[in-house]
Amino acid sequence: MVLKAKDLPTYYNAAEILEKNVRERPEKTALFSLERNLTFAEVNQEANQIANALCRHDVRFGETVAIFCLDQPEWVTSFFAVLKMGGIAAGLNTLMTSSELDYILRDCRAQALIIHSSLWDTFAPIAADQPHLKHIIVVGDQVNDSTHFYPAWIGNESADFETVQTHREDISTLNYSSGTTGQPKGILHAHKDLPLISEYWGKQTLGLTENDRTFAGAKLFFTYGTGGNLLFPWYVGASVVLFSGSPRKATNLLEMVDRFKPTIFYNAPTGYAIALSMAGFETKYDLSSVRLCVSGGENLPAAIWEQWRSRTGIPIVNGVGCTEVYHNFISNRPDDMRPGASGKPVPGFDLKLVDPNGNPVADGEPGNLMVRGDTIALSYLHQYDRSKRTFQGEWFSTGDQFRKDADGYYWHEGRSDDMLKVGGIWVSPMEVEATLIKHPAVVECAVVGWRDADDLVKPKAFVTLNAGFEPADRLASELIEHCRQAIAPYKRPRQIEFVDELPKTATGKIQRFKLR
Repeated sequence: MVLKAKDLPTYYNAAEILEKNVRERPEKTALFSLERNLTFAEVNQEANQIANALCRHDVRFGETVAIFCLDQPEWVTSFFAVLKMGGIAAGLNTLMTSSELDYILRDCRAQALIIHSSLWDTFAPIAADQPHLKHIIVVGDQVNDSTHFYPAWIGNESADFETVQTHREDISTLNYSSGTTGQPKGILHAHKDLPLISEYWGKQTLGLTENDRTFAGAKLFFTYGTGGNLLFPWYVGASVVLFSGSPRKATNLLEMVDRFKPTIFYNAPTGYAIALSMAGFETKYDLSSVRLCVSGGENLPAAIWEQWRSRTGIPIVNGVGCTEVYHNFISNRPDDMRPGASGKPVPGFDLKLVDPNGNPVADGEPGNLMVRGDTIALSYLHQYDRSKRTFQGEWFSTGDQFRKDADGYYWHEGRSDDMLKVGGIWVSPMEVEATLIKHPAVVECAVVGWRDADDLVKPKAFVTLNAGFEPADRLASELIEHCRQAIAPYKRPRQIEFVDELPKTATGKIQRFKLR
């Protein structure tokens, strides 16, 4: 039986994910970090103090509290505090610019901002002109006298708080999806969505248990991080490891694995590719605690899956999801993996592939993926026209092209607007990229449409190189020939451009529109 929204109590607060652990395992270490470790009871007590402080400062039911903070215990305690007092917790991208932060604070009308002092320089230029912001709470070092300093702000508050009785359909979280194009989209999720997706993917698909300890390269402001490295493990009573530093260096993440011994390690395809470019990483760092790796953010090429398994002995569970659904709706399973495929439907979700006219496509043919399930958001905040195009009744239009094979596995072909028509035939950039990355010179690549001298669209590849390889015309020709031999010749890139790095969102998705 698949858990549905109607199976939850009508009045349900997602803070129950934490509070159940307080009842059942209060003294278990819930959270490990470089800064401090906390038991479930200690997390709950600090969250209660924050909730009391928010209420005392007139932050009310249904109002938004923005969390602009590093992945430290204060992020987690603030998140659950906001849920407890019936507010909306908005986790903000710590890599955004001042103008982006200004747009989001105004768009969501945040009443309070919990900010880490290391991020103050981003907020400072816009601090004086915030029409909605009532309170600024600083974590880390004290910034100035006009803000609340976190330790003092909660220091005299009671560690007891009666969690507000919210309806299961009241809004609990807000995430802004940077996506790969356009203005950030505010995506609201209800209290019901958090336990449902935890059940669907964390428990039933990935098979998390209370004996696990998770760690993620993905930060908590991203639903891939909030889900995989907070909600899903706590839903089953497992522990999490937080890292406040930069995930962009593979050594940082591998050092954390070596030190804290997680059993589940989440990363983006880029992270695995960068680690694989490091000679001897698998012997330098102790990865023996890890029973499963997980990939998300973008599709994982089969070549990376195979190299990682060969060098570490650890399989990678590949899946695909999005913020609108909260997390994965297609996934491989620990006992059912097909390298290169996104996997099969996650319990709780229905899928269909349609052509531009909304008609079903045959197996093996690419189509736009539509998803139906109980955790899908209802709309984008303040974006009516975009919402109408994307949320179509019960169905959510992902904007991604997939094909389904005869065995029921789904294969990602790329974003609908990334597909190329070459010589009248559709070409998936993903297929070309998966071929290129098998060459030993290639760390990462992205393929986009490029118009030749005759104004015809042809594939062009942007490539980052492994150590020991230098950009050269000869290597470019070798890569093109490599593709010609492995896939249909018309799909081969006609140009190769070597770059130091590819443009990405904060969550690791390649921004192909910038390359175009």
